[in-house]
Amino acid sequence: MAELPVSASGSVSDPVSRDVLATIEDVRRRLFGRLEGLTDAEYLWEPVGDSLSVRAGADGIFRVEDMVPEPVPGKPDPVTTIAWRIAHIGTFCLRGYVIHFFEDVPDFGDREAWPGTAKAGVEALAEDWDRFVSRIAALGDRRLVAPMGVGPEPWSNDTYLKLALHALDEVAHHGGEIGLLRDLYLREGL
Repeated sequence: MAELPVSASGSVSDPVSRDVLATIEDVRRRLFGRLEGLTDAEYLWEPVGDSLSVRAGADGIFRVEDMVPEPVPGKPDPVTTIAWRIAHIGTFCLRGYVIHFFEDVPDFGDREAWPGTAKAGVEALAEDWDRFVSRIAALGDRRLVAPMGVGPEPWSNDTYLKLALHALDEVAHHGGEIGLLRDLYLREGL
């Protein structure tokens, strides 16, 4: 994973970009710190019987289950595995933002395909993270605070700064849930 060096945010002369990139790096460092040593058993652990996860299909390819589950009135949202949450951050958030809001989109193939092992899942998340952050870093303050002009409505009228802040919100809240799931897994049966 290409880590944004501490000096990189300091070498960016635009103050908003510098601060956003420094905050993104702080969030990345915390999340990936919590993912160190993640085992396949933790990655796929289902804390309840009807958990959403990343599962192999009949073709042997692992895919994200019900990427955006439809809410059912009176029923709580499904519990998800660490694998699902890592995939959600990578595919739905960071990869999705690159696909919808930037013009230089790499070929991702099957967007819902996701690795079935912890090591490969964390590596895929790091790649999606790097793709998104490199695009934010290349904008500069002027472009960062101007309307994006691309992507689905109403987002195209919003700024890349708002997109970066939304990404931080998604990563922070799902990252916290990943940390909690790891804590619960490690204490299961104690």
